[in-house]
Amino acid sequence: METASPSALSIHGADAPILKRLSKLDRFLPFWIFAAMALGILLGRVYPDLGALLDRVRLAGVSVPIAIGLLWMMYPVLAKVRYETIGAHVRDTKLLTTSLLLNWVLGPLVMLGLAWLFLPDMPAYRNGLVLIGLARCIAMVLIWNSLARGSGELAAVLVALNSVFQILTYSVLGWLFLTVVPQWFGADTTTLHVSIGQIAKSVGIFLGVPLVAGFLTRKVLVAQKGAAWYDDTFMPKFGPTALLGLLYTIVLMFAMQGHRILELPLDVLRIALPLLVYFAVMFGLAFWLSRRLGFNYEATASLSFTAAGNNFELAIAVAVATFGISSGEALAAVVGPLIEVPALIGLVYVSLWARRRFFPEDPAPSHSDSERYGLSSP
Repeated sequence: METASPSALSIHGADAPILKRLSKLDRFLPFWIFAAMALGILLGRVYPDLGALLDRVRLAGVSVPIAIGLLWMMYPVLAKVRYETIGAHVRDTKLLTTSLLLNWVLGPLVMLGLAWLFLPDMPAYRNGLVLIGLARCIAMVLIWNSLARGSGELAAVLVALNSVFQILTYSVLGWLFLTVVPQWFGADTTTLHVSIGQIAKSVGIFLGVPLVAGFLTRKVLVAQKGAAWYDDTFMPKFGPTALLGLLYTIVLMFAMQGHRILELPLDVLRIALPLLVYFAVMFGLAFWLSRRLGFNYEATASLSFTAAGNNFELAIAVAVATFGISSGEALAAVVGPLIEVPALIGLVYVSLWARRRFFPEDPAPSHSDSERYGLSSP
């Protein structure tokens, strides 16, 4: 999401406070997000039937109004990607291997461990967290990565990689973590019914559609107007509309499910605690590992947010389809994005601070500089 002005991060110098180096829109983003949460809860309280009304029509297991918001917030972010530079990231085997290790080995195991540690007596909520841990992020991570000034091109590659592995492995890992692993602890097992086709459909809609739209937008407009006009004139105006899509989605999510937080506050707290620990652990571990491996800040940020984020749309769809809308698994899946939004926006500020602290040698990102897109050497 392009919300900062071209020189928003450089005009104040490397030692300027993080907040002062952000645009006004970015600077007050936590306020906008919390305001959207509050508005959503208020709407849900004033119009208690709103959630059922919005949920009448679904697309790939997700309410159509929410699906519109997800597509809306993804499109401008993917229109910003310089697709002609992606090849350089695809050829970086060390970087891709690191991402696969973080997302498909450490991520699910960390969530599994936290679920059992925090919820040993609540199998339904525990199963919901496991479903979240297995659903690697393919959507909102692009928003957080962009706000943290990570590489948009690299994030697009990592999201595509996650999508492929998600299609191929989600069902198998779900069976392993919900049916086999609980037997090791003498707990009840659960059978997960989700097909590769269901996952492919979700990925194709929520990633494929905005990806194709973003690619075509850049290709057509650059051909007609030139890259300079596209990057310096069009994107600074079009990019911030992704924030509107994000806020719209948050309002609807909280309008539909916010009442469950008010009805079961202690249960929600128990679900939220392992999620908060998970976000912090995965982000910190990924950031530390990426820096140790010599990646520059833009690559480090992209790897870290990809590792910390999850595909809650898929987790919610699977939980509802398998266990029912009123199940504990569905509640845990719904609480996920409600906790992720404030947690990840907090990590955006942590990442911007860490850039100044641990990557002082990296050039300050700018709208027209290649380093803005993560192309500099580590």
